[in-house]
Amino acid sequence: MDRMSIGEFARRSRLSAKALRLYDQLGLLPPARVDEDSGYRFYEPGQLGQARLIAALRQLQVPLAEIKVILALEPVQAADRVREFWAATEAGHTSLRALAAYLIDELSGKRSVMYEVSTREMPERRLLCVKRNVADEKAAWAFGKEFIGLLRHYQLPQIPGRAGAFFCIFWGEVSEDSDGPMEWCRPVPADKAEALATRCPELTLRAEPAHQEAFVKIGDGQNDGADWQVVSRSLEAWSEQQPDMLPADLGVRITYLPSEAGQDTYQDFAVPFNRQPRG
Repeated sequence: MDRMSIGEFARRSRLSAKALRLYDQLGLLPPARVDEDSGYRFYEPGQLGQARLIAALRQLQVPLAEIKVILALEPVQAADRVREFWAATEAGHTSLRALAAYLIDELSGKRSVMYEVSTREMPERRLLCVKRNVADEKAAWAFGKEFIGLLRHYQLPQIPGRAGAFFCIFWGEVSEDSDGPMEWCRPVPADKAEALATRCPELTLRAEPAHQEAFVKIGDGQNDGADWQVVSRSLEAWSEQQPDMLPADLGVRITYLPSEAGQDTYQDFAVPFNRQPRG
């Protein structure tokens, strides 16, 4: 069987020698043979298809780790994986388009409320929390999974209704440039709070005062920073139209609530406030 040098394979695959060395290092496209004495890499013609597939996936901005998973699958399963990746990518583009449109309107002097805003009363609560700076959205989701794992481990008693739902507070922007912080919180019965805090050393006990919240239901899917920006700005626009609404410095939050049908959950984005006459 004919073998090609790395230079010839690079020319025929249209991948640089640098890329081929990287893909070899990551186990994506190892050469068919490496000369023991010289270290030269040699490839077979049958590897061209895989090289071109990798190049095409990279044009779709598929991460190298995801490409490694795709390459290990049978063609039908690989196609499903690419379809799932692209669906998630298109969903991200949709949220970015919505944010861009909102900013264009805002900069043009059109400050609009794009969502149906509701309000609710929240009682004083004792919370078990964990607070951390997170580097980006991926780290934020990992932090959330870690917190949910703690809840499942400790099986904390539930406060009925919306007041007992767990939530995540964004004390600062979470992005590639800003690391939050963010805080995950779980309300617990006040008469059991001290004992529960002792039993859950990873969590910190604190109190949150009674307040009101303006909220927007955002569905059950995974939302990203662009979605949250649009919802947050929409809530800000709504609050500016309320003459008696004063912000409460309690942190904007995503709350995970029992659904109206009593099944699964739904998420909402909430901004705490207090109603009182403006001075």
